[in-house]
Amino acid sequence: MSQALLNIDIEHLITEDDEPVDNILTEKQERLLTEPLYSCWKLPNDRPFVVTANVGLFNSINLPAIVPDVLLSLDVQINTEWHKKQHRSYFVWEFGKVPDVVIEIVSNKVGEENTRKMTRYAHMGIPYYVIFDPYKQLSEELLIIYTLQFRSYVRLNQTQLPHIGLGLTLWQGEFEHSHYEYWLRWTDEKGQIIPTGIEFAEMEKQRAEAEKQHAETERQRSERLAAKLRELGLDPDLL
Repeated sequence: MSQALLNIDIEHLITEDDEPVDNILTEKQERLLTEPLYSCWKLPNDRPFVVTANVGLFNSINLPAIVPDVLLSLDVQINTEWHKKQHRSYFVWEFGKVPDVVIEIVSNKVGEENTRKMTRYAHMGIPYYVIFDPYKQLSEELLIIYTLQFRSYVRLNQTQLPHIGLGLTLWQGEFEHSHYEYWLRWTDEKGQIIPTGIEFAEMEKQRAEAEKQHAETERQRSERLAAKLRELGLDPDLL
């Protein structure tokens, strides 16, 4: 990093205001979009990535932060001194690139997700912009994915995000003992939902139980076969 970047004065920037006002659905949905990636997703060659919720995104020292509900950035790492102010937010000049994906979760009609925020993300050059509208505040569409073309967003006609290795899908199920009609979730390159850490542990438990049951079934089958051979006057240990 150049000395000029190290000496950027950011004392005037508000990196946190300590006054978040998320509703329960948004708070849970943000966690469902961050925790699974850290728990159960890997990029080829262990490429690093950062996924955050409600962290300020700065692309200029002269502009206030914009705060995506979720952002994902590939091939970057959080500074080991992340507690210091110059590392607390996503400063584009520090990470060396804009995020690859930003997601906004709509909870009312005043968030400007499809106007002001959309324009600013496009001007930043963020490749993918996602609007999840669980309450249908902006339209009847729950999920809209945009891709950047010539500094403007156009609708992406698929749910996979090219070059990212991820996709998005609407999912019905229970998360943290809570049911909702649709949750937004990541999928891998094959379109399979990326599990949470708890889901993965449960899948591993079921797999181990299935293997144990299979081994027990094989043991019982072998015992029945041995008994049958003995009935025929044959020693199964010699066969």
